[in-house]
Amino acid sequence: MFTAATVPDKLTSEHNLKPDVWGRLCVGAGSVEFHVTGPSPSKATVRAGESLIIEPEKMHFVRPSADAQFKVDFYR
Repeated sequence: MFTAATVPDKLTSEHNLKPDVWGRLCVGAGSVEFHVTGPSPSKATVRAGESLIIEPEKMHFVRPSADAQFKVDFYR
């Protein structure tokens, strides 16, 4: 599990997943803002107990709350 203090810089900077790789953002405590960048930007707030699917090759970054605990699972 990552926290606001331990989240890698890569996750808080714009990045994407490789082709054919999907992610699942799972929040255990607090909340995480999930930002999609590019031609159709959007933002979703994922709260404790919720998850969000991350599509391959979609540019994005996260902003965890001070009390956030979260992980990202990857699938092919």
